[in-house]
Amino acid sequence: MKVYGAEYIRNVALISHGGAGKTSLIDAALFDTGAVTRQGKVDDGTSIADYDPDELKRRMSLHTKVLPVEWHEHKINFIDTPGYADFIGEVKAGLRVADAALVVVTAEKGVEVGTELTWHYANERNLPRIVVVNKLDRENTSFDMALESLRAKFGTKVVPLQIPIGEQANFKGVVDLLHQKGYTFEGGNSVQEISIPDELQDTINSYREQLIESAVESDDELMEKFLEGIDLNDDEILKLVKVGTASGQLIPVLCASAAKNIGIQTMLSAILDYLPSAADALPEDAQNFEGHISALVFKTTGQQSGTVSTFRVYTGSIKADSHLFNIQTKTDERVGALSFPRGKMSENASSISAGDFGTVSKLTNTHTGDTLTDSKNITTPLEPIRFREPCFTLTIIPKSQNDLDKMGNVLARIVQEDRTLRVSRDPETAETLLSGMGEAHLQITVESIKRKYGVDLETRDPHIHYRETIRKKAKANGRHKRQSGGHGQFGDVWLEIEPLPHGGEQNFIFEDRIVGGVVPNQFIPGVEKGVRESLKRGFISGNPMLYVRVALYDGKYHPVDSSAQSFEVAASLAMQEAVPLASPVILEPVMHVNILIPEANMGDVMSDINTRRGRVLGMEPDEQEEGMQRITATVPQAEMLRYATDLRSITQGRGSFTMEFAQYEEVPPHIQQALIEQHKKAVG
Repeated sequence: MKVYGAEYIRNVALISHGGAGKTSLIDAALFDTGAVTRQGKVDDGTSIADYDPDELKRRMSLHTKVLPVEWHEHKINFIDTPGYADFIGEVKAGLRVADAALVVVTAEKGVEVGTELTWHYANERNLPRIVVVNKLDRENTSFDMALESLRAKFGTKVVPLQIPIGEQANFKGVVDLLHQKGYTFEGGNSVQEISIPDELQDTINSYREQLIESAVESDDELMEKFLEGIDLNDDEILKLVKVGTASGQLIPVLCASAAKNIGIQTMLSAILDYLPSAADALPEDAQNFEGHISALVFKTTGQQSGTVSTFRVYTGSIKADSHLFNIQTKTDERVGALSFPRGKMSENASSISAGDFGTVSKLTNTHTGDTLTDSKNITTPLEPIRFREPCFTLTIIPKSQNDLDKMGNVLARIVQEDRTLRVSRDPETAETLLSGMGEAHLQITVESIKRKYGVDLETRDPHIHYRETIRKKAKANGRHKRQSGGHGQFGDVWLEIEPLPHGGEQNFIFEDRIVGGVVPNQFIPGVEKGVRESLKRGFISGNPMLYVRVALYDGKYHPVDSSAQSFEVAASLAMQEAVPLASPVILEPVMHVNILIPEANMGDVMSDINTRRGRVLGMEPDEQEEGMQRITATVPQAEMLRYATDLRSITQGRGSFTMEFAQYEEVPPHIQQALIEQHKKAVG
C-alpha cells in the first residue's frame, strides 16, 4: 500500500445500532476497490472485518478495527465499531481517532436506539458526518420513511444527497441530487451512468430544493443570492454542501445496499468529496507537537506472543526500527516492524505518516490511550479517550490451582487492553471482582480469557456486605474459669452495650468504667480485644457488627490465674450473652444511584425503583441532553446486582447510571430471617 499525505486521507468511523450493516458496507467497499477478490459476508463468517472467534460465533462486531481502502488516488481508513451497547468503549475509542462519522441506518427501521447513542458520542467529538440508509433492497423498506425518522430526530439539517432508483427488490441504483445524474450497479462491482427515470423527476426537484435550502445556511452571500431567486450552479452547491458538512450544519444522506453492492462506489466518492481530510481536521492538541511525532494508541490487543498496539499518527512520521517516548509512562519504547492494519489482514510498512494508522507489536510499557512522541521534553499528551465507568460487576473464581496461578497476570493484561474493564479485590472476602459495561461484556471477556490464555474462570454475583447492629441497651456477665493443674485461667467481666447513631463518625466505642481496680489495668486491653474480635465475627448472620458502644464497668480477677487472654475470652462470652438481649438486627448497604433516562421512560423506571425497595430522592431535566431526565434515588445494593441489564431493557438501551455507597439500613424482617437461616445452614 502506497504512502499517502494527510490531505489524501479520510478517517471515517462507522457507527450505528447493531445489525444496521456497518461491517457489510466495509466488506463491499473492500471488494469494489480491489482490496479483496471476493466480497466477505458476515453471515457466512467470511467478513474481512469480523474475524475474531467471538465475533464469528455471535455474527456481530465486538471490537473496533481499521480497514483502509484506496479510491481515486485517496485512502479512506474505515474505523468499524460495534453496535452493541456493552461495547461502547470500543465506539468511544474509534470516534476518538476519527475525523468524521458515517452513520448507518436501515431502510426498514430508520433511527434506532443505537443510532441515537452513537450520534450523541459523535456530537461529543463535534464530528462531521454522513448518513447511509442501508438495506434498501429488503422487503417492507422505505427510503422516505428512514429519511423522515432521521429528520424528526436530528432536525432539518439532515438532507438527502441521493434518492434510490427502484424500491425493495427492485432497488438497483441511485440518483445524485447535486449533479442530477443516475447510476445503476449491476454485475458485481460495476457502475453505469444512466438517464434519470422520468417518474423520479418531481421527487428529485423536491429533495434538491430541500438540499439547497439547508446548504445555503452555511454561506450568507449565497443565501442572499438564493433568496433573490437566482439559481445556484453545481459548483456553488458543491461548495455549500462541503462547507456545511464539515461544519456540521449539513448532514447528507446516501442510499445503499451492502448485500447487493449497490451505492457503495458513490458512497466512497461522497466521502472524498464532502468529509474533511486528515490534514483539514488536525485537532488543536496535536498542533502542540508541531515539528515532532505525535501518535495516540487507541487499541491494544493481547496475544500469547505479546501485545499488538494500533495507533493513529497525528504529526510527523513513525519509521520502523526506531525509538519513541511514552509521555504517560515516561519510558522509551523500541518500535520494531510496522504494519498497515486491515481487519484480519495487514500489510508491512516501512513508515506510518501523519494522518494514517499503523500497528506495532510488543511495546513494553504502552497501553490504550497513551501518547507516543520523539521528544522527552514534551509533557502534555494528546487528549485521552474518555471511557465510561463500569456499571456491572461479577465475582470471578478460577476453576483450578493452575488457573489461579495464571489469573493475576492475565487480568492485568486485559484491563490494559480494554479500559472499560476494572479488576479489584474485595478486602473482606478476598474475592476477585471484574467490572464492565454489562453482562454480555463480562461473559465474552471471560470466554476470551479461556480461549486466548487458557485460564478457565467461573462467575457469580458479588458478595453483599451485610452488617449487624443493636437497637437497645443490654448488660451481661462473662466468666471464663478453667483449672487444669498448675496455673489456671480466670477472667470475669460485666459489659454494658448500647447502640450508636448510624452513619456517625465512629462505628465502635470501647469505654473503661472500672473503679477501684476490680479489673487491673493490664487486663483491660484483653477485654477490648475480646470485644472487637466478637464484633468482627457477628452474632446472628456471621457479619461484623457496627454502631455499638461497649463499656466495661465491673469484673473480678485472680492474682495467679488471671491473664489478658483469660479476660479476652470472658469479654467474648459476655458479648454473646448481651447481644441477644439488645435486639440485634441486620443492616444492608444502600447505594446512592444517579440514573439518566429519556423522559418517556420516567414512569417505568420509577416504578422499577419502587419494586427494588428504593426511594426516589429527586428528578430534574438533564442540563446537557435535551429530552433526558436525571433521577436520584437510594436503593439496596442487593437489588442493584443486575440493574445494568434491567435498565437497558426498560429504556431500550438509552438509560445509564452510576452508583456509590450511601449508608447502611435495616433489612426488612423477612429478608433478615432468610439471612439468619442461610447463616445457620452454612455453619452447620
